[in-house]
Amino acid sequence: MLRVEGLRIAQGDFALSADFEVAQGRRVAVIGPSGAGKSTLLNALGGYVDIAGGSVEVDGRDVTDAAPDKRGIAMLFQDGNLFPHLTLAQNVGLGIRPALRLSEAETAQVHDALGRVGLEDFADRKPGDVSGGQQSRAALARVLVQAKPLLLLDEPFAALGPALRVEMLDLTSQVARDAGATVLMITHAPEDAERADDLIFVDAGRVDPPQPVAKTMVDPPPALRAYLGR
Repeated sequence: MLRVEGLRIAQGDFALSADFEVAQGRRVAVIGPSGAGKSTLLNALGGYVDIAGGSVEVDGRDVTDAAPDKRGIAMLFQDGNLFPHLTLAQNVGLGIRPALRLSEAETAQVHDALGRVGLEDFADRKPGDVSGGQQSRAALARVLVQAKPLLLLDEPFAALGPALRVEMLDLTSQVARDAGATVLMITHAPEDAERADDLIFVDAGRVDPPQPVAKTMVDPPPALRAYLGR
C-alpha cells in the first residue's frame, strides 16, 4: 500500500499537492499535460525531490524523510541509467550492491533476473552492443533484483516503437505481478494508460486520486476529457 497524505512540493513558482492511496499490487498510470508535475510527483515519492509538507507511507512505514534506497521503492528513469562500460550483468548487479562485490547467491540472482526478461544469453554484453529494447530489459532486470514493493516508472520506454513499448509494458506488469509489487507509471499515451488498473490525472500541480481506468476512460471528468481531446 502507498499512502500519500497532504503532500506539498514547492519549486519556485510551481507548487504541487497530493492526497491519495494505492492498494498493493495495483498498476497505476499517471497521465497529464507536460509540465503538470508528473515527474515531480514520482521523484518526490522516490526521495529525489524535497517536499514542503505531508507524508509518504509504503506498506505502513513512514518513509517521508528516508533516503531513496531506504524507502522500499525502486525507480526506472527515462534513460534507463545503464553504465556503458559495464556488462548487462554488472549493470543489473548494481541493483544489489553498488560496489559489485556479489556473493555466489547474488550472482545467481542477477542471472535469474536477466533470464526473466529474456536476456540470459546477453549477460556479458555491454549496453552499446545490444538494441534499445534489450537495454530497457536490462534496466528492468536491475529494478527486479531490488525486490521493492513499489515500482515507479518515469516513461522509461517512451523512446521505443509502439509494438516494443507495449511488449515492455506487458513484461513490466508481469514481473511486478509475480513479485506482488505496486506500479506507478507515467505515460503520455492514453492507449498505454488503458493497460493499467487505475489512473491518476495530474494537471497544473493538482493530483487527482486514482480511479479505475475502464470507468474513467469511458466517462472522463472535464479536465481529463480536454487533455484527451474528446
